[in-house]
Amino acid sequence: MIQTSSLAMGAQTLSDGEVQRNVVPAMAETQELGCGRLERHIFHSLTFHFKCARAHLKWNPFAAEVPTEALYLSPRVDSFCWRVEQLIDEGGFALVTGSPGVGKSATLRVLAERLSNLRDVQVGILSRPQAGLADFYREMGELFGVELHPHNRHAGAKVLRSRWQAHIDTSLSRPVLIVDEAQEVIATVLAELRLLSSARLDSHLLLTVVLAGDQRLLERFKSDELLPLNSRMRVRLALDRATPEELRECLQHALTKAGAPKLMTPELIATLCDHAQGNLRALMNLAGELLALAAQREARQIDEQLFFETVAASTPAQLKVVGRKR
Repeated sequence: MIQTSSLAMGAQTLSDGEVQRNVVPAMAETQELGCGRLERHIFHSLTFHFKCARAHLKWNPFAAEVPTEALYLSPRVDSFCWRVEQLIDEGGFALVTGSPGVGKSATLRVLAERLSNLRDVQVGILSRPQAGLADFYREMGELFGVELHPHNRHAGAKVLRSRWQAHIDTSLSRPVLIVDEAQEVIATVLAELRLLSSARLDSHLLLTVVLAGDQRLLERFKSDELLPLNSRMRVRLALDRATPEELRECLQHALTKAGAPKLMTPELIATLCDHAQGNLRALMNLAGELLALAAQREARQIDEQLFFETVAASTPAQLKVVGRKR
């Protein structure tokens, strides 16, 4: 027998059979959805996991590594993803910009998932945007399945472009490269990417590139060195701070997808949305802290009282940090 409590239903006792029926499937489902190893995310202890499983939570709705289906998709993001899906037929550059915490990386996750579900679309995600030119070529070779020698970039460029053209000939779609934190990419790599991705005097595009970065990237695009790249952005999405209503929809979506739409009271949801100051990451951090505290206190439901007792005093300082850092 395992003694635990439900965040939604109060303290209850789990029999071995109930654990087998409720907790184990929840853990298996989480692993099948690609959320990573149990000890690295969702809940910080097995007891916490049992409690949330009894609250019918499939996963921690406020963790960074939730399933893609749990990410909130606003109409603007949905429109952007649709436009990029059309872009892969012709190739070119797309750009996502916004302040830290407004949803750029989440947008890329949704986009990558949608593109990977399309037939014959090859998607590569650059993992080291800050790398120099030699490491950039090494990673491009790994992403697109060719062996490149960074000391011979001329041959490497020819091999990459031949591979991309072969993909176009067989699938009629351009391969896709996604680059998050693009403000960290050095100018020589951005210039190389621009030159690599086109042929025939810039009339034939070989690659679809999606860049995402904060305001520093927009400032860099104003330089003479990067103006040619800036002029080639065919699809743009500028993310702003969300309204309280948009934050409410995002939070309710996260709770519903995790299987506990009533976990938080409407009053608490409104309070969190006001205190998050339009920042999605700040909203999820606040909600995640409350979820952990509620499990620790074995609370029946998460309400405003818990927020004001434990979180409100430290919220202003946390939000200032979120505004300065990504």
